Amino acid sequence: MLLRILRIALPVMALACAAFAADISGAWEFTVETSQGSGTPTFDFKQDGEKLSGTYSGMFGRAPLSGTVKGDQVDFTFEVPNIDGKVHYKGTLESPTRMKGDVEYGDVGKGTFTAKKK
Repeated sequence: MLLRILRIALPVMALACAAFAADISGAWEFTVETSQGSGTPTFDFKQDGEKLSGTYSGMFGRAPLSGTVKGDQVDFTFEVPNIDGKVHYKGTLESPTRMKGDVEYGDVGKGTFTAKKK
């Protein structure tokens, strides 16, 4: 009986995980918290398979970004003036319209973020 349940449950769980690999293309609103203050940048993502591109807009102006989406893991970077190194966001999709994670501003500092799709 247990084997029969597992034969049914495992494929269903695998399909559910595959279905969660959401396309995050579109406009997103972020809330970023650092030891130096907070910010509310926006991102316009374009996803093609696991490849991520798009545009950052916020207190550093506008900048093109690149990165990846693998399953529920999102990872992207962009460059801005006055920061030594790239700005690096790394997070987890909580749903197709919500994510959270960490951000590093080159050698300047670190913080956390939450985001929701517009």
